[in-house]
Amino acid sequence: MQPESKDRLEQVLGTRILNWQAVSGGDIARAYLLETAEDRLFCKFMSGNTGLSMLQAEKAGLDHIRTTGTVKAPRVIFCEELTGEACLGMEFIASKSPSAGEMRLLGEQLACMHQNTDSAFGYTSDNYIGSLPQSNKQHPEWLSFYVKERLMPQFQLAMSRNMLHREEVPGESELMEKLGPYLRQEQPGLLHGDLWSGNYLISVSGDPYLIDPAVYFGDPVVDLAMSRLFGGFGPDFYDGYASQGAVFTHEHERTDIYQLYYLLVHLNLFGRSYYVSVKNILRKYFPS
Repeated sequence: MQPESKDRLEQVLGTRILNWQAVSGGDIARAYLLETAEDRLFCKFMSGNTGLSMLQAEKAGLDHIRTTGTVKAPRVIFCEELTGEACLGMEFIASKSPSAGEMRLLGEQLACMHQNTDSAFGYTSDNYIGSLPQSNKQHPEWLSFYVKERLMPQFQLAMSRNMLHREEVPGESELMEKLGPYLRQEQPGLLHGDLWSGNYLISVSGDPYLIDPAVYFGDPVVDLAMSRLFGGFGPDFYDGYASQGAVFTHEHERTDIYQLYYLLVHLNLFGRSYYVSVKNILRKYFPS
């Protein structure tokens, strides 16, 4: 951490920083554990033109999840522009490996969070999925939102980066037609939006926490689909989720369709290693 950033943080916190050490903070941010006389803080630093807006979006998501009273999220203490970079400071959550019961509890609490609803699909502001912008323009219908605000922007980005050829990409009308039978109208539920195994933790006291959200109101199966894409949750989590009574039609197909979005994101962020996975789903639902 740069000395000028430390000085500015001490002004923001109103106290001296006694110690700091680098910790894991994800692919696109630097992170530090800061210690003051009163507290320990987890601080993420991001530079670049979008650094502050990305951290502000993360703050908004964490705050929204916390206000539901269903599953915990770290308390945000500040989000500030420092000397040449932005910083998000939140309470530090000491974590441990989860037990079966704690994973079941996470599933139960996620299902309860999904019961928080809204009048439209989307969100009141845009945010990010990884480092990519994520449009949350509100729609009255889920199919329209998912095609226009999720799939089409990623398809267009993939074509612009030569990750996909135009003839491989279904048009908007074809997406609406072919996906319509599976994406029946659901009540909008509050989603984490990027629920892979690196975006939850279990505190040393056994409480589940969600971190690094990309929130919006959508089909709850979206979060379940992402949780299954790379693994790391296990049967206790899904049993806990199911215990809250949620029943989904076409869940297998919806899982494929929602994983397509995340695979496109990974294709655009990390390159051609995700191409085959994207193509497999496209061949299944959009045979030539």
